[in-house]
Amino acid sequence: MNLPTPAIVTQNAVSPLPRWALILLCIAYVVPGFVGRDPWKSADVTAFGYMLELAQGRTPWLNPLLGGMPPDTEGLLPYWLGAWALQLAPTWVTADMAVRLPFAFLLVITLAATWYGVYYLARSPGAQPVAFAFGGEATPADYARAIADGGLLALIACLGLAQLSHETTGYVVQLSCTAMVFFSVAAMPHRTVAPALALVTGMVGLTLAGGPALAALLGLGSMAVVVWAPGSDTDHRWRWALAVASVTFVAALIAWGLDLWGWRIVDSGSGGKEWQSLARLLLWFGWPAWPLALWTLWRWRKQIISAQGHRHLLLPLWFSAVSIAATLTTRPADRALLLGLPALAALAAFALPTLKRSVGALIDWFTLLFFTISALAIWVIWIAMQTGVPAKPAANVAKLAPGFVPQFSALALVVALAATVGWFTLVWWRASRNRAPIWKSLVLPASGAALGWLLLMTLWLPLLDYARSYRAQISGVTAALGTSPGCVQTVGLSRSQVAALQYHGDLVLQRAGLQDECDWLVADIASWPASERMVNAAHWEARAKIARPTDKNEHLLVFRRVASAR
Repeated sequence: MNLPTPAIVTQNAVSPLPRWALILLCIAYVVPGFVGRDPWKSADVTAFGYMLELAQGRTPWLNPLLGGMPPDTEGLLPYWLGAWALQLAPTWVTADMAVRLPFAFLLVITLAATWYGVYYLARSPGAQPVAFAFGGEATPADYARAIADGGLLALIACLGLAQLSHETTGYVVQLSCTAMVFFSVAAMPHRTVAPALALVTGMVGLTLAGGPALAALLGLGSMAVVVWAPGSDTDHRWRWALAVASVTFVAALIAWGLDLWGWRIVDSGSGGKEWQSLARLLLWFGWPAWPLALWTLWRWRKQIISAQGHRHLLLPLWFSAVSIAATLTTRPADRALLLGLPALAALAAFALPTLKRSVGALIDWFTLLFFTISALAIWVIWIAMQTGVPAKPAANVAKLAPGFVPQFSALALVVALAATVGWFTLVWWRASRNRAPIWKSLVLPASGAALGWLLLMTLWLPLLDYARSYRAQISGVTAALGTSPGCVQTVGLSRSQVAALQYHGDLVLQRAGLQDECDWLVADIASWPASERMVNAAHWEARAKIARPTDKNEHLLVFRRVASAR
């Protein structure tokens, strides 16, 4: 018997995931990582430095500079968003928290756009489950909602999403804009206003965030999908195709006008990609979505290659392919792969109606063991940091983060305890009996990923802040400079170091060679001694050598001008 689709789903299998549970899971995933931490090395604090410069009016909006250096990415929209947030934020909100607010909103948009994009793809005629002879198959609306729940759970479960989606960088903007374009094309056969607004916002935003080539590729592929796989709205396929082409052309013109086009392909002659590390990245970054996505491609292979295009397969397949191609050919690879996670999660969702019970059980047991052991390890190391027992984990922390003083937070402890209790309650619920909903196989992976991220961002946050921020090192620099050092010359500092000195140290920095009036100089150890055209080393006396506690290779040198050179 030739089935029209491989999806055989009963109405009982599409019982809804409670909205309160899904919203609570999203909150538990989004909020940690945006609250209570310093800007981290290095992309996070670098972007924050440009935002501060713009908000305080110390650099032009169309040509921002940080320590005399332009951004290493072409897109300016992320810096504008952070600067506007700084200017609009009330005085009681800290600067680093203010810039995170729009990026937290962008992550929420990414989650919402993924859910609705998968929902409308699941409403496509080719995605519908097999109709039974005597009824009882899932209704289209309930089936689409169950698949969308699975898609959102698959996205949250992806291990690579957690850290990068909580930074204040252009890649978060690119991620949300890519998700909006994905939703727009998915919803075109069913809605008009929302897809149109999402298409314009997503394509223009993606271009202004430094991804004009990505926007062009996604636009061209989306136009082909609209024509070849029109969904249920065959009468308006050409109208939507023209709209996608027009918006893509306008985005390309904007990129040309702002000089955003650039060649970013990795030169194989300069070393190319490290293929082993790239293979490891592809293996863990999209786990567990990518194995399910491969299963979807296998089970739905006849629909993929059929003459009648199927939007629910072709659209996420194209978005995933573009992201993987960018990962293989550009740097940084993880940022490029990040943009394909919503589409990868959509492909994974369409594996759910075809999974065998044994496969679902395997996913559950692997996830249960992996995240339970990980959570217990986080708790054990936290207890060791607070009490010194067990002794070995405490000694390892002291060795890896010398000088770190553990901090206790009652609020963090309560939140972590609640999340852990919720995890074991969910495990009991999942194991108590055979659950029918098709999204059940992704509940534990998504909840486990959220649990691990929340525990890290509560129990381990002081340690991670100490290890990944510049605060400890800059405190040493400011102590060496003393009170009221005036202006400070810099030699060889990176963008992230300049941003950290200006924010944590509240210092007035001047690049060496531009003027010669400062009494103090801070240099990166790798750049000293500097060229005589910039600095006369004989005029400076070394005062301190300050290391980052968790990086033996990163030192800042502090010099004071000798009296005879004043």
